Amino acid sequence: MIRQLIKSSTFAVLIASPVLFANAAWAQIELPDDPVERGLAIAMEGENRDQGFGDSSAEMRMILRNTQGEESVRELRQRTLENQDPDDGDLSMIIFDRPRDVEGTALLTHAHLLDDDDQWLFLPALARERRISSSNKSGPFLGSEFAFEDFSSTEVGKYSYNWLRDEPCPAPDEGLTCHVTERIPLYENSGYTRQIVWTDTVDYLPRTLEFYNRRNDLLKTLTFVDYRQYLDQFWRAHELNMVNHLTGKSTSLTWSSFEFQTGLDEGDFNIASLRRAR
Repeated sequence: MIRQLIKSSTFAVLIASPVLFANAAWAQIELPDDPVERGLAIAMEGENRDQGFGDSSAEMRMILRNTQGEESVRELRQRTLENQDPDDGDLSMIIFDRPRDVEGTALLTHAHLLDDDDQWLFLPALARERRISSSNKSGPFLGSEFAFEDFSSTEVGKYSYNWLRDEPCPAPDEGLTCHVTERIPLYENSGYTRQIVWTDTVDYLPRTLEFYNRRNDLLKTLTFVDYRQYLDQFWRAHELNMVNHLTGKSTSLTWSSFEFQTGLDEGDFNIASLRRAR
């Protein structure tokens, strides 16, 4: 995801985590009437407003909660490099610093449009990296409620779109109006048949995202909270909350210390840099 966790975040998520955009000076666009064209236009507007950030880094905490409400906390760092090629995706890396049992674990992602994303996981206990196969990217990321694919950037070309309606945004953003859009992954081996996105109608920021599994059950809901603007243009959510409706578990990502245009380049996002990430 998200560019949605890394940039929102993705990360991507993760990511997305890692699509968080906008400047107050942006003019509101005229949207097409056709639902398919309208859904695509909404997604493109959000992506266009975040162009030009260059690179970014941030610190975050991952809080895992089980069904009894017990928590475990992990501390991480995240780096993102914007890909200047419009036909390809961004580069990102997530590095675990604490606790000791995951210290030095790192995930490197080279996002693509319809081709499989390239992902490698470095495991310090084994002193080597392993490539994440496309068939495993729907699996949970290190025990969290985020999947590996959630930590990839959500390029517009990865999905087809269909605008459903406009309505008040879900809590905690009830004071805003949202475009509600269905998007369907076009890339192979996704764990999701479809996603429903609530995007506010002013800044085109994602506010809530629902994930439906291969049986078309509502699997997870992700909410984006505490948006802040950087460099007078780029919005980032400082809290992402993912709830798994089938297990009752949840994972929160809280972000801090965002920095932009720090001089990162492609050399900071290769296998060698993954091995020395700690």
